[in-house]
Amino acid sequence: MSQGAVEPTMLGADAAASLRSPRDQLRPGGGPEKRQPARVIAMANQKGGVGKTTTTINLGGALAELGQRVLLIDMDPQGSLGVGLGIEPHARQATVYNLLMQDGTTLDDALVESRMEGMHLLPANIDLAAAELLLVQEVAREQALQRVVDRLRYRYDHILIDCPPSLGLLTINGLTAADGVIIPLECEYFALRGMSLLMQTLERVRDRLNPRLELEGIVATMFDARTLHTREVLERVRDAFGGAVFETTINKTIRFAEAPVAGEPILSYAGRSRGAEAYRQLAKEVLQREPSS
Repeated sequence: MSQGAVEPTMLGADAAASLRSPRDQLRPGGGPEKRQPARVIAMANQKGGVGKTTTTINLGGALAELGQRVLLIDMDPQGSLGVGLGIEPHARQATVYNLLMQDGTTLDDALVESRMEGMHLLPANIDLAAAELLLVQEVAREQALQRVVDRLRYRYDHILIDCPPSLGLLTINGLTAADGVIIPLECEYFALRGMSLLMQTLERVRDRLNPRLELEGIVATMFDARTLHTREVLERVRDAFGGAVFETTINKTIRFAEAPVAGEPILSYAGRSRGAEAYRQLAKEVLQREPSS
């Protein structure tokens, strides 16, 4: 490892191990309501630009391809999740903000169908930035999103929450509502250093707010096997977190930049590309880590 490498103990490997435990598998429901509640997964990393939104869109699309009923929830005021699916979030009259802050908003007011069959979106826009300030005054402010998710659990098989690039109240809401967390990790030094703080946050959320929270896995994004530094960082992460790291890596490709312009997941925009196949493989890994109930 190059000079300045981060040792596994700095990454919170013990915390990661304590967050991992067996899960129950979910199967597709045959209608609007189903017997088993959805598996809720938060995409979290306080560092921006690591592929959280890209992973949320394309993992959701890959799960939908496999017959899962999928809901994507945008908890980032930038609204990138909707933009990536060809939906203009700032034109929406009802978003996740309204569900969090206004009692009169119904689920159907805010839910949006994506172009991909079986995948819906609960969009966000800049209004959500105000929610972080307003929620501070609320009772049980960390459970605001959980109250929304609980109304949706029996409509879907998987609910994926795209958390903002911070460890603020919106991210804490996402982690409190989730059963598990997937960490998209760019294989570079500064992204690696932030893992310790993220693991501490996950531990605190589990201890104080959400005892069911588990580390679903860590996925290497924007991976470039041609560079020694990228390979070294991935090796260090695997040394630290072992089986928590998904075998699938998401390699860099221009298709990831092109797909949001078309308003589609890469699976429908460039279905035979390496990026699309990588997310299909990741979806299979996610399901394989959920043992049959």
